Amino acid sequence: MLDRLKAIEKRYLEINEKLMSPDIVKNIKSMTELSKEQRSLEETVNLYREYVKVLDEIESLKEMTKDEDVEIRDMAEIELSELKDKPRIIEEKLQVLLIPKDPNDEKNVIVEIRGAAGGDEANIFAGDLYRMYTKFAEQKGWKLEVLNSEESGTGGFSKIEFLVSGDGIYSQMKYESGAHRVQRVPQTESQGRVHTSTATVLIMPEAEEVEVDLDMNDVRVDTFCSSGPGGQSVNTTKSAVRVTHEPTGIVASCQDGKSQHENKASALRILRTRIYDAAMQAKLAEEGAERRSKIGTGDRSEKIRTYNYPQNRVTDHRIGFSILQLDRVMEGKVSPIVNALIAEEQERKLKGE
Repeated sequence: MLDRLKAIEKRYLEINEKLMSPDIVKNIKSMTELSKEQRSLEETVNLYREYVKVLDEIESLKEMTKDEDVEIRDMAEIELSELKDKPRIIEEKLQVLLIPKDPNDEKNVIVEIRGAAGGDEANIFAGDLYRMYTKFAEQKGWKLEVLNSEESGTGGFSKIEFLVSGDGIYSQMKYESGAHRVQRVPQTESQGRVHTSTATVLIMPEAEEVEVDLDMNDVRVDTFCSSGPGGQSVNTTKSAVRVTHEPTGIVASCQDGKSQHENKASALRILRTRIYDAAMQAKLAEEGAERRSKIGTGDRSEKIRTYNYPQNRVTDHRIGFSILQLDRVMEGKVSPIVNALIAEEQERKLKGE
């Protein structure tokens, strides 16, 4: 472990030197990549330095316990007893930090939520999930920006896409992809019967322009009138934009911006991310064993979580985790579930599963 930590510190110092070079400013792609790598190593390097410092302190105190002065010996013994568990605690943290990281963990994400099985109630639930993630983002200090939405006539959304930006977002939200199931009495149900509906969530790490070289000659751009709930036109100008990547058939659209130019920029942002995500999924499919070892497949058809309103319970089926705080979860208190998923994945990786 110490050899790996020394190598990481050496690489960290090399990156610092490169970032101070005047030549790096001319190469935006290299500077971006190096800055990201530097941030990804920083916590490990700082903790490693703290570990070395603690070990040095312990050695110094051991020498002091041999001093002729009784007071110095007693003081050294007290400080040694206070420090005795610290190396082990730091070692455990370092082992977690040395687990190979997902290269996308620090990225912003584009989230797509769709109402699925259950008709109007599924669309209403999609709106509830959007509100839940909005509250979650607020609590984390993240910024949320709606890129495209298709409202449902009875409330909620048949589809909504939004960008969440900030620090380490994909590492927190990547476990949310899949089918979310709700069990509750719909507002339209006169008999008081509990219905089951689903909404699908797709979490995609945002692709940066330097990562996806999008040739606009391969992109077809169509404009159309924005539509509101039920599909009725809400304006007479063709400000909504649909972009199609003809080599792959991947499509993205946007109608929520103030202008055609703004909608096109957002649609291209989604398109670039969809292309990146498709390439990432293809790579994961090739690495089938590795993907199966992760928590869930990230497939939107996989049922990952149930929100049971009568029992105020949320259950994540991938790790068998339940919490009787559905009301708090729907107010954005998603962290207990996310933290349990992260801890489970870390434990599996430490065991080499």
